[in-house]
Amino acid sequence: MTDAPDDLQAVLAAEDRRYRAMVDGDLDTLGDLLADGLCYTHSSGSRDTKEEYLAKLRSRYYVYRRAEHPVDRVEVTGDTAIVVGRMAAVVDVAGVPKTLDNLALAVWTRAGGSWRLLAYAPTALPA
Repeated sequence: MTDAPDDLQAVLAAEDRRYRAMVDGDLDTLGDLLADGLCYTHSSGSRDTKEEYLAKLRSRYYVYRRAEHPVDRVEVTGDTAIVVGRMAAVVDVAGVPKTLDNLALAVWTRAGGSWRLLAYAPTALPA
């Protein structure tokens, strides 16, 4: 973990808010938590910008039914934070229910004083 407990807690709180907003369909909160330069990689390997991801959520292409994000480690260096953990979720993708259980890496940046998600990348668990 990091030596900056306030930053650590702020990043963990932002992660919690992000996952809660995904499940609640709270796109205003989610939009505030995403950096303008977001690169959001999905478990399928496809990638979205902030605008593309929010548009897919708005159109209900992605509908998160449940999402959990146990965190293994957080490293904060200056205005960048790396969150290493997992993402377990039930999500409808284009109307098809999928169950996900991935390793996950989230990169946060302190943009304008608030922590915002800059990049997200899930990885399938090893067999």
